[in-house]
Amino acid sequence: MELEGRVNELRKKGLGLAAISYDPPEIIAAFAKQRGITFPLLSDGGSATIKRYGILNPVPEWAMGPDKDDPAVKAEIERYVSVRNPNPSQVGIAFPGTFILDWQGRIVSRYFEDFYIERNTVSSIMMRLNARVAPVAGTKVSTAHLEITTYPSDSAVAPGNRFSIALDIQPHDGIHVYAPGAKNYRVIGLNIAAQPFVRTIPVKYPASEIYFFKPLNERVPVFQKPFTLIQEVILEGTPQAQAALRDKNAVTIAGTLEYQACDDKICYNPASVPLTWTLDLRPIITERPVPAK
Repeated sequence: MELEGRVNELRKKGLGLAAISYDPPEIIAAFAKQRGITFPLLSDGGSATIKRYGILNPVPEWAMGPDKDDPAVKAEIERYVSVRNPNPSQVGIAFPGTFILDWQGRIVSRYFEDFYIERNTVSSIMMRLNARVAPVAGTKVSTAHLEITTYPSDSAVAPGNRFSIALDIQPHDGIHVYAPGAKNYRVIGLNIAAQPFVRTIPVKYPASEIYFFKPLNERVPVFQKPFTLIQEVILEGTPQAQAALRDKNAVTIAGTLEYQACDDKICYNPASVPLTWTLDLRPIITERPVPAK
């Protein structure tokens, strides 16, 4: 459903879209009709393509085997199938993920999830590829040292979504902030406040540059040109999370941007900038379509 809402934007960027499932054609056709899906949904009979790509999920078979009552197997079932009691119809499913191919059919990027019910949103993937779709209006914040524009990848998310929060940061003229590897200075970073059913992935920093501070004969990694930090966030899709979020219509993420700024002569006191992002909540769709008889 989330993919369908992004088809036109992806096409404008020269990207095609197709989904592959182990479901038989009649199930896929029923789903496409029921949900108004317009991009190709491909049926992978016998999970042949799934196996060829090495992404077959073996856990449903374990649940049918002699170790089905093993606590470790039960934990794997809940994590990688997101149910407590799998049935034979689930044998053949893939580990969910996204491949991006070039025009020659070569895989150039891939994105896979740790938990079965957790899925990257299209906008989050595109943001990490530096190719935003459906841009969400940003919030601008000015400090004594930085101009900050921050925005989430999506305006609405569902339980199980893995989305992103971006911070476009422009240091003022002559100002630099510290990058990972700098010692004795506060490295710039985004701290997301802890709250139930929200997890974060460590930030991957862009390339920094080395700044030479002549008075101390010191070389340190810094950012002094515009750069972007992208924080991945997961709204958990566990049964407990779904129950807690069921009656809510929005979720608010709070955090602080921590940094220390310096110029050629002065190192200023460490600063902390409070930030919040509010996203609408949409329901998660889990029902399996019934093909027409």
